[in-house]
Amino acid sequence: MNYIKSLLLIVLLLFGLTDGLYGQQDAQYTQYMYNTISVNPAYAGSRGQLSITALYRSQWLGLKGAPETQTLNLHSPIRKGGLGYGFSIINDNIGNGVVQETQFDAILSYTIGLSKDSKLSFGLKAGGNLLNLDFTELNNYTSENVQGENIDNKFSPNFGVGVYYHTDQFYVGLSVPNLVETQHFDNSQRDANSVQFLSTRRMNFYLISGYVFDLNAYWKFKPAVLSKIVGGAPLQLDLSANFFYKNQFSFGVAYRWDAALSALVGFQINDKIMIGLAYDREITELGGTRFNDGSFEIFLRFELKKKSGGQISPRFF
Repeated sequence: MNYIKSLLLIVLLLFGLTDGLYGQQDAQYTQYMYNTISVNPAYAGSRGQLSITALYRSQWLGLKGAPETQTLNLHSPIRKGGLGYGFSIINDNIGNGVVQETQFDAILSYTIGLSKDSKLSFGLKAGGNLLNLDFTELNNYTSENVQGENIDNKFSPNFGVGVYYHTDQFYVGLSVPNLVETQHFDNSQRDANSVQFLSTRRMNFYLISGYVFDLNAYWKFKPAVLSKIVGGAPLQLDLSANFFYKNQFSFGVAYRWDAALSALVGFQINDKIMIGLAYDREITELGGTRFNDGSFEIFLRFELKKKSGGQISPRFF
């Protein structure tokens, strides 16, 4: 019975299905510093080479029907003109198929050099979302009369913009990945005996920044921050601090304000492949009582250096 109640609560909180409630609508990442293109299209091409990243997140381990997120993106600079391009696919699954949403985007960026070491990029993305919602499956988890027509691959267009400034050691970016606010349900006709649903996808504003300190010849230290603002929801603030050893091994901690503590570790296997792991532990009363197994995240990044244009220096963002 606890699993059943927890699953219904997850769907309501994360998908934002009740009147006046706006939950976690964009995918959540602990290793956001390695997945910047998912929140800021201006990041496309900034690494100076073809970069492909796959990320998997399992939220609240051990809880049946808990959220899962799969992300795949690639981006690269175009040889001339300061242009970059990218593609991104994000799939969210809540409740073992109760709610499934897939977002896909094509990305274009333009970069101008402000000085020898600093660049400013502007990004635009265009794509859409496919939403599936199975009310029949949701009714299996609650005694309430949840009514509504199932949604099958409902398409909603999406556009996003971003700006991104970086040097070899510092970066800061501001973005709105979803400019189109979409209502998935028409609440004009309601049954007084049923649970009432209204889901609105709202604009999420992101601010991301970080700095790499050279401690000595072997060690580097990088604090980073990601802030998300969305109307009708509390400010979300993610803070992280990572150490890097010989440009190969990284480890650190992160803190999601009033929500979770995290441990991160990464390994640069060679000049093309990097792998990273993160584990979150909920610190809220809700997390402490029901979701005791935390959340797990893994990413794999593959990069293909340019055949010409010189060596790409190691960079941790």
